[in-house]
Amino acid sequence: MSQKARDERGRWRNKTVAFRMSEEENRILDTKVSLSGLTKQDYIIHQLLGWRIEVQANPRVYKALRKQMKEILEQLCRISDGEKIDSDLMETIWLVADTLNEVKGKNEEEVY
Repeated sequence: MSQKARDERGRWRNKTVAFRMSEEENRILDTKVSLSGLTKQDYIIHQLLGWRIEVQANPRVYKALRKQMKEILEQLCRISDGEKIDSDLMETIWLVADTLNEVKGKNEEEVY
């Protein structure tokens, strides 16, 4: 049996679960996965089973944070005075802030 199909506890993962998503839902999921530092499979399993996701600072998470901050800045520059901020953009902003807080540590002052 392949080690690749085993989880961190050595359990054999041989069940496949599939579902459909819209493009928008998939984009949101991809953003959350990239900011978590987990694989998509591990992220979905953690979320579905209610397990805590602890973000580990690593180059992949840093690149994802940098990419998201660039996209947020582009969107904020696009918004004119008096316009409402899109709910997806607000969700992304809060997700980035939460991720930064998680990476920074619980004992330090919060980002927001």
